[in-house]
Amino acid sequence: METYDALLASITPTSGPTRTVLDPATGDPVGEAPVHTLEDLELAVGAAQAAQPAWAALGHDARSAALLKAADAVERSAEELARLLSREQGKPLNGPNARFEVGACAAWLRTTATTELKPETVVDDGETYAELHYKPIGVVGAIGPWNWPMMITIWQIAPALRMGNTVVVKPSKMTPLSVLALVKVLNEELPGGVLNIISGDREVGARLAEHPAVGKIMFTGSTAAGRAIIKSSADTVKRLTLELGGNDAGIVLPDADPKAIAEGLFWGAFINTGQTCAALKRLYVHDDIYDAVCDELTNVAKTMPMGNGLDENNVLGPLQNKAQYDIVAQLVEAARVSGARILLGGDPDPDQPGYFYPTTLVADIDNDNPLVAEEQFGPALPIIRYSTVDEAVAHANALEVGLGASVWSSDPAAAREVAARIQAGTVWINKHGAVDPRVPFGGAKQSGYGLEFGVEGLKALGVPQVING
Repeated sequence: METYDALLASITPTSGPTRTVLDPATGDPVGEAPVHTLEDLELAVGAAQAAQPAWAALGHDARSAALLKAADAVERSAEELARLLSREQGKPLNGPNARFEVGACAAWLRTTATTELKPETVVDDGETYAELHYKPIGVVGAIGPWNWPMMITIWQIAPALRMGNTVVVKPSKMTPLSVLALVKVLNEELPGGVLNIISGDREVGARLAEHPAVGKIMFTGSTAAGRAIIKSSADTVKRLTLELGGNDAGIVLPDADPKAIAEGLFWGAFINTGQTCAALKRLYVHDDIYDAVCDELTNVAKTMPMGNGLDENNVLGPLQNKAQYDIVAQLVEAARVSGARILLGGDPDPDQPGYFYPTTLVADIDNDNPLVAEEQFGPALPIIRYSTVDEAVAHANALEVGLGASVWSSDPAAAREVAARIQAGTVWINKHGAVDPRVPFGGAKQSGYGLEFGVEGLKALGVPQVING
């Protein structure tokens, strides 16, 4: 285990171009990240290609053992990784934030390593015998986002490595340090060349997506960026797993208990200060309990401290970057001007350092208001009235995205009936955004395609092969 300073020093480049990464809570420098070039990318892909045959030849058991050791390495450096993540991304150490994210990295590694994927007998009728196997793809490119940089990187690389592929990681230029540190820690237990990282600008990511030696791209990010990856990957017919933008709806049925669900609603919407693809971003509440839900949610939100992530008391942090801050501020101001009622927040302090936007709840807002129709990706939740369940379901399904959704009710059976009508990859009951490494996860409509996690996630990192006879 290294100290925080030693870990940061170990990923600080000693030559070549660099970019200073700033703390979004203070504006202070966190560290220097390398700005790798296209030539560096070629070296990384070449190393992955060279290492892949031997890695695949080890077999599932040996690769799983290596991933379990990698999980141990993450836990040895957990506090140092969490501190670096907090400083770079902004999320607090406590709550479902930095320490939670690092812990999830170890948990996902262990679950991925121990999930069984056996050959499947497709037909065995005495005349025909056919088995379905999954073979390694080769080299996988993993392009990650800035909101959950460590955890989503693990979501991508753990199944890729388990299935016998080697990986080239390209982190967001907003949060390269935490991913560089994570890869450095993982590589303490992995063979050389199996896991490689390139920290570069957009042209490096674009080249990775089109590189002829890369057999699959895993990408988490915006729908617009996903479309670009689809186009750039087409010439080499790459396999793709795309987890793209969402604007998740939650529907509160009239039999729900406002007080009982208030904290779940809060964390469904405001986990990671709202910077989560599968966060609750528009909440539909029945007329009968609308005011009570607004009151109870406001009461909960008032108790959640926001501030510098290194302060152990805080559970909400800043937005990660100025561009995202401006999007949230503009959408809330447009809602205010339209006549929507601000229940809480909406009043950032212009003299406060960092990209802090206060926890904001907006009521009595039209369904076509931009704060509802566009993904805000920050700490502002619009709460929309509805009169009939048919109306709420129609609103939930009206957008072109469909990553997640939720239904809140005292009657789970009734909630499941409503859930089945919603066009989303996952619909949660009385919770929102609760992902599990054993349960498949993926989007519908323009929120992407392909499944992650569990057995289906492993299959997505392999090439199916039928042995017939």
